Amino acid sequence: MSQIENIAEKNNAFAVASITLGIGELSGVEENLLRHAYPVASAGTIAEGAKLIIESTPVCVRCSSCGEESTVKPNRMLCASCGDWRTELVSGDELLLIQLELDKVETANPV
Repeated sequence: MSQIENIAEKNNAFAVASITLGIGELSGVEENLLRHAYPVASAGTIAEGAKLIIESTPVCVRCSSCGEESTVKPNRMLCASCGDWRTELVSGDELLLIQLELDKVETANPV
């Protein structure tokens, strides 16, 4: 919430209309719990009442053998190209603030 408030302040917003988050399948964040906690976490902030949009981000790995990047299942992180088990996680464990829709104070144009 502090990151959202900082961004809103820097952009002279008086409210946040929507928040889009990207949650990786390996992030450890439970979407349903986040949805239930959000109204409490945002209460009394500039984001109170903002629509919460959650996008799931897939698990992606890079193969140490062939160098290919592929999207995999969280419980089967094998290279999709060559099948090697020696892979490095590229994405899928993140919680990202993707987008904010802000309601800004309009300033009058001088005549």
